[in-house]
Amino acid sequence: MRFAIDMLQDILRTLWAHKLRSILTMFGIAWGVGSLLLLVGLGEGFRSGNQRNFDEIGRDIMFVYPWRTPTVRGSQSSGRWYKITYNDYLEILTAPHVRNASPLLSRDDIRSVSDYSSGNGQVNGVEPQYHDIRYTPIQYGRWINALDVSQKRHVAVVGPEIVRTLFPGRPSVGGTLLLNGRRFEVIGQLATVGRGDNVSDNARIYIPYTTMAMYFPLKWNDNRDALSAIAYQPRIRDEHEIAHREVRAIIARNHGFDPQDTDSFEEWDSIRTSESVGKIFSAMNTFLGFVGIVTLVLGAIGVINIMLISVTERTREIGLRKAVGATNLGILFQFFTEGALLTVVSGVIGIGVARLATWLLSGMPSPRGFDPPRIVASSALIAVFSLAAAAVVAGLYPARKAAHLPPAEALRKE
Repeated sequence: MRFAIDMLQDILRTLWAHKLRSILTMFGIAWGVGSLLLLVGLGEGFRSGNQRNFDEIGRDIMFVYPWRTPTVRGSQSSGRWYKITYNDYLEILTAPHVRNASPLLSRDDIRSVSDYSSGNGQVNGVEPQYHDIRYTPIQYGRWINALDVSQKRHVAVVGPEIVRTLFPGRPSVGGTLLLNGRRFEVIGQLATVGRGDNVSDNARIYIPYTTMAMYFPLKWNDNRDALSAIAYQPRIRDEHEIAHREVRAIIARNHGFDPQDTDSFEEWDSIRTSESVGKIFSAMNTFLGFVGIVTLVLGAIGVINIMLISVTERTREIGLRKAVGATNLGILFQFFTEGALLTVVSGVIGIGVARLATWLLSGMPSPRGFDPPRIVASSALIAVFSLAAAAVVAGLYPARKAAHLPPAEALRKE
């Protein structure tokens, strides 16, 4: 125990005697560790933010919308418009590679009024399974059920922005609101989704599809079965392209055009988009990781240079230690301990600075799709151990050479 205390005191005296050199060494290590953690943390924040955004839309969700069939293939300057219908939805629901589907009837021009205020929000007519397709987390009350649809009940589920506008400071569930003068009972309130200024998903009202179709069909349309969109999911994620083709075939057959004409469809596939965006973020993570590794290597080179100079200048000290009885193993152990201590302390400082930077960034508003950077433990361990190995090797190599010199020769070194 006494030996360890004496060695630690000796190491601290040596570091203090060469303050500038020690500070530069610690700065190089802390810089390498902190830079790597911040760069990897930024990539991780991008990745997690992207994944969270897709999760808040819905898992494996796909949409098909009304569109126009061009008269000349590949041209959008002419053609006829077609509306997707409830019959299209029923056929899509029976497609072999479609797991689930829901009609969506949506309007933005319906005025909503409560006992306390009035406003406008998007009103959507849906069926119960829409809750399983689209991410609509219930905070209070319940979601629309099969009886609500079959009995065309006047019930509504409202988003948090609707609650803030129509029921300020009051409970919404159990209350009533008027939609274009028709009374609806609020049976559920959704939890907040998304962050920042993007409130469109939270400013929505959901009512049973049958009620919506009866009172609020699409304007300027003589077909009361017309839909705003159909949301569906593939049987399994890897089959989304097959489900995509099956849905196209159904729409094309029902509306009389070629399913191979891609210009005749307006669609959105969250799986395809997620995969494309994922490739971009993977490339970004690779680039940031490469930059971090380069920074780490440059820090390691600086540490190695400083340690080589430091040990070389202490050859006389090594000779003196040997002259008074120090063993080669004892000398090597001291330099090993000195390098390890310097690296660990500097690494902890680098981690602390990176942690402080991520904490400061987390308090700033971030663009939609980006989470604040966060420390990745594995990256911290890799950075600290890599620089520790560089520092220890850089110290042990010249120390071993000096330790094997005869004491008289070592004392003659300048």
